[in-house]
Amino acid sequence: MTQQSTPSNIDLSGSWQLTSVGGEIRTAINLPGDVHTALHRAGLIPDPYFGRNEEKVQWVAEREWAVERSFTLQEVEGEWYLDIDYLDTVATVHVNGFLALEADNSFRRYRPDVSSMLKAGDNSICIVFASNPAVGAERQKQQPFYIPYSTGNSPIPDGNMLRKPQCHFGWDWNIAIAPFGLYGTIALKQLETARIEHVVVRQTHNSDGSVDLLVTASLFAKHAGIVQVYFDLDGERVRLDVGVKGETDVHHLFHIDNPRLWWPSGSGEQALYRLSVETPTDEVIKQIGLRTIELITTPDASGSRFAFKVNGREVFCRGANWIPADALFSLSSPEKTEDLLQSAKAANMNMIRVWGGGFYEQDHFYDLCDRLGLLVWQDFMFACNLYPSTEDFLDNVAIEVDYQVRRLSSHPSIALWCGDNELVGALTWFEESRKNRDRYLVSYDRLNRTIEQAVKKALPGALWWPSSPASGYLDFGDAWHADGSGDMHYWSVWHENKSFDNYRSVRPRFCSEFGFQSYTSLPVIKTYAEAKDMNVASPVMELHQKNAGGNERIAGTMFRYFRFPKDFPNFVYLSQIQQGLAIKTAVEYWRSLKPHCMGTIYWQLNDTWPVASWSSLDYGGRWKAMHYLVKRFFQPVAIAAIPAEDGKTIRFSLVNDTLSDVRVDLSISLLTMKGERKHLKDVQAVCSPDAAVTAATIDVSDIAEGTLLAWHFTASNGMGGEGHYVNGTYKALELEPSGLTVTHEYVEASGAVDINVTARGLALFVMIESETDGKYSDNAFDLAAGESRRITFTPAQQLERGKLPEFRFYDLHSCQSAD
Repeated sequence: MTQQSTPSNIDLSGSWQLTSVGGEIRTAINLPGDVHTALHRAGLIPDPYFGRNEEKVQWVAEREWAVERSFTLQEVEGEWYLDIDYLDTVATVHVNGFLALEADNSFRRYRPDVSSMLKAGDNSICIVFASNPAVGAERQKQQPFYIPYSTGNSPIPDGNMLRKPQCHFGWDWNIAIAPFGLYGTIALKQLETARIEHVVVRQTHNSDGSVDLLVTASLFAKHAGIVQVYFDLDGERVRLDVGVKGETDVHHLFHIDNPRLWWPSGSGEQALYRLSVETPTDEVIKQIGLRTIELITTPDASGSRFAFKVNGREVFCRGANWIPADALFSLSSPEKTEDLLQSAKAANMNMIRVWGGGFYEQDHFYDLCDRLGLLVWQDFMFACNLYPSTEDFLDNVAIEVDYQVRRLSSHPSIALWCGDNELVGALTWFEESRKNRDRYLVSYDRLNRTIEQAVKKALPGALWWPSSPASGYLDFGDAWHADGSGDMHYWSVWHENKSFDNYRSVRPRFCSEFGFQSYTSLPVIKTYAEAKDMNVASPVMELHQKNAGGNERIAGTMFRYFRFPKDFPNFVYLSQIQQGLAIKTAVEYWRSLKPHCMGTIYWQLNDTWPVASWSSLDYGGRWKAMHYLVKRFFQPVAIAAIPAEDGKTIRFSLVNDTLSDVRVDLSISLLTMKGERKHLKDVQAVCSPDAAVTAATIDVSDIAEGTLLAWHFTASNGMGGEGHYVNGTYKALELEPSGLTVTHEYVEASGAVDINVTARGLALFVMIESETDGKYSDNAFDLAAGESRRITFTPAQQLERGKLPEFRFYDLHSCQSAD
């Protein structure tokens, strides 16, 4: 019998043994994975997301834990190393009892040499996780001066001492349980001559239209040797024989005469090339998109511009902020991430901002953004706190930045590298930094400068922005209220409880955060709350509202604009309608300012767990009412009704984000409370590419009492839409019953359900909902008397034959009336 040789790459993912240090708890855990999920699946802790169980699982993060498994080697000749990434966070790795690694940064890759620790036969590997909160507290004590953190966001203290997702310690939308585990690669590999450390590309676009693509492969070899390196770009293959020792950079230049360019979604195709770099024992595969990108910050009469230019064309950025797909890694998946990003594209987005309090996402996230045409604004992972500036902390950060920039730099979707989220503003949030601003400002600048230098060293020419929001380089002013330059975070409507109209009081150059909360949808609430908890003031509902005063603000806004809903399900529905109206008000006005404003990135796309939040997608990926509105107001060709500052006229803004002229036929009418349409005027308008114009103007005096303004349009490129505008508040309308009737049938060929909705009267914001998960072709739509709408419901999973979902229907009148 021939003895099998040891493979050179041993995947150590899969089943491990999890124990509490002390040994009283023992169960299985799958790696990649997190400890909380493993304990829950073993029945050792309750579901952290249900009820008030968050309070019952706090002890898990306060303990030390170990994971262990064995593996077999037939032989141990040569050089061996561990390959580990996404190790969260303060942990030691032992091989056969020997210390192989001391890790304290979940954003780095570790490759420790373990050759001397291995033996033929059975081997063991053990990872011991320290208590992150305990280590954070100890490191805070070691600082030369106290480093404040946002207690409102982080009920678990001192997370700013550790290089792990800051939202793990809680946030005003996240559960606070400080999860930990290993979420990426865990493998034992043999070093045969050399391994590939990084592959970085730089592209030069020549005046004749050709592109030079410089590929740099960084190789690591422990000993001197010769290695064959193969570079392949879509089948064009070359071999180089390279002498290596230590870290060696190998370069190859591909010349592309007739390049296919990569464009953001809606601006052109997402052309991608396959690039591979191979050695006899290693391979790295990248997808490459050929494009140029610039950040335009030229001064003008208002301050200075903030606009992205791709392939020589300015692009208005329509998008949302991304937070981790789940609070617990084991409950996320590439498929769930794809569903969320597909929903972003389906709502006419072309940009995602990866916010600085979560993760640098895994490769599959950026691959998806490349394919979907979603530009990525990439924050570095610092958010809403102050941070140390000691030498050891900054050295750790520099290594993190170098690794992440070199890992991600080849993605055409990456548009911008941003130093942090809201750290400049945080200087004003804490008593310590207000009393001694100079000390904390200098400390911040040391961190920010370390990040910037590491970015520019790893990727010369990278687009760098120091912080979000920021009015400009070395400008430490208030970018929450100053709107003349840079990117803006505008939170006065939510946090300062100002009216929706207040969005029209500012003229941002690029708004990268603004938002309004709603409750998560009723079917999602039922996953964490019992019937007795279905009250906004119940302890369970309050625990699933992490923003101080959030429930009161949602309710107070309803009093401002609506008659109060009749019961809890309608309260949830109406919270989602008013959320959509808030963001619609902002986006439509700011888009109408184009090219003064060149981007609106609302807060936020998704949720990490079932919670009241600013998201337009529920936890699990359902579309809230707002997401259906987003699809309309982010449409590349859109029309919006915008009141004049003096309240005497309403202008119809026509926005065209496409490459061609569009001609629009616009029909404007009045709607009575009975749902009758009274025609006002027809308008034809033309808008040039990448522009916004006023298509028509209506005197407010033309809107008769007891009516609202309505319109629909069709554009020459096939786009179209409709909308309504209330001159005043919805609570002032004497709405009459909508008389909705509904039929639906199962479509055997597609597995979908066709729903036909007809109204006898005026139906505003008709919303269809079911316990069955899925998506609707449209929702939160209006119907006038006698009008019908056919909606297709596509279930997330195939329906059981003969068993149709039960649908619930909401509209504004039935929501506010006991009829």
